[in-house]
Amino acid sequence: MHFAQYYLDCLSQASYLIGDQRSGRAVLVDPRRDIDDYLRDADELGLRIELVIETHIHADFLSGHLELAQATGATIAFGEAAETGFPIRRLRDGERLSLGGIAGDGVTLTVLATPGHTPESICLVIHEHPDDDVPFGVLTGDTLFVGDVGRPDLLSSAGHSPQEMAARLHRSLHTKLMVLPDATRIFPAHGAGSACGRNLSTETSSTIGDQRRLNYALQPMPESAFVELVTAGQPAAPGYFAHDAALNRDGHPLLEATPLPALTLEEARTARDEQGAALLDCRPLAAYTRAHLTGSLHTGLNTRFAEYAGCVVTPGTPIVLLADPGTEDEARLRLARIGYDRVLGHVPDPTAALAREPVLTTSTRRLSAAELAAAPCQLIDVRNPTEYEAGALPGARNIPLATLTHHLDHLDRTRPVVVYCHSGNRSVIAAALLEARGFGDVRDVVGGYQGAVEEGVAG
Repeated sequence: MHFAQYYLDCLSQASYLIGDQRSGRAVLVDPRRDIDDYLRDADELGLRIELVIETHIHADFLSGHLELAQATGATIAFGEAAETGFPIRRLRDGERLSLGGIAGDGVTLTVLATPGHTPESICLVIHEHPDDDVPFGVLTGDTLFVGDVGRPDLLSSAGHSPQEMAARLHRSLHTKLMVLPDATRIFPAHGAGSACGRNLSTETSSTIGDQRRLNYALQPMPESAFVELVTAGQPAAPGYFAHDAALNRDGHPLLEATPLPALTLEEARTARDEQGAALLDCRPLAAYTRAHLTGSLHTGLNTRFAEYAGCVVTPGTPIVLLADPGTEDEARLRLARIGYDRVLGHVPDPTAALAREPVLTTSTRRLSAAELAAAPCQLIDVRNPTEYEAGALPGARNIPLATLTHHLDHLDRTRPVVVYCHSGNRSVIAAALLEARGFGDVRDVVGGYQGAVEEGVAG
């Protein structure tokens, strides 16, 4: 058997290639849009990708099932409850997928219907040989993570209450996954940093036994207690989640790699003024705060770039990139992974271009936590609710970065605004958004809440 995990740190997302080396048949599970790695590895191993399986309709990235089907002729498969805008194979609960020869004695996958995170969620139990007592492992999608379980609250707008989905998740976990042998390895679709849960581990695999002992959500408790536990304190979902879920369900254009036009600063500003383009500065935080194009947004490539971009740029908005030389294609690809394909071009070497046009630049205004007492303002904490509840600066109001664009009308544009996060990264992103939306007096707290604790001024 060939088994490979492809883990994408910048999105905390995992996909899997499983193949039977004797028959040459393979499946790809939860792929991203840029599929070259999968195709190269399959070719080198002599594997044919015949089936592309999605464990559920993803919301946090744009899946590559359409790209792979186009490139390989593979059939796309979802759980039986999925409703899509393109032809799929529906996988039934308990269905066995053999990758072996006619005798059916090779690698086998068993489908488990595990609704809870979404109605169509499935897990896939992998047996290297059909009669093995202990499975090789189980792909758990967003049903079970290392250290957490899938969030049940993303479908509230679709008529499914978080409590209803949490109850279904509890049954799926205990009747489908926790009955597997303790030695069964688990391979989830996401790891630490993903907004698909709140307590995900940095480990990208574990075992059923370890999760039975260590996962807070799998400890013995009534279903009602589980529902209350997993519906509370979930991180705010970035605004692009609903957009990506719709594209993954209904279909999307295939990923294309065309040359990215180079634009001048003036052309970038014209794109903003005439086409409503977002000017997205991808440089490191220090370079952005020192000098940036007035009205530009910010999220550095050395952070969770695409996720943060999806928090401050509305889906479908044209984008102009201001990225360090040689990084513009990486920025464009990472945006494409969340379905942001309308990149109009990039400004080559924006740091040098801005130095030549200082009249077009602005510096981020920053202050220390100790200086806050002398700065009467609207104080906004852009961390997630659980972070805020664990401790906050006195007088701060919690508006998570992921929801800030929806709360701008709740802020007083005539008063100064100060924003902070944990260490200073999200607050600079938030300050850039506020400045771009016309707030005149915006500052962020250097070092964030962590710095305030060190200075002894945190609440």
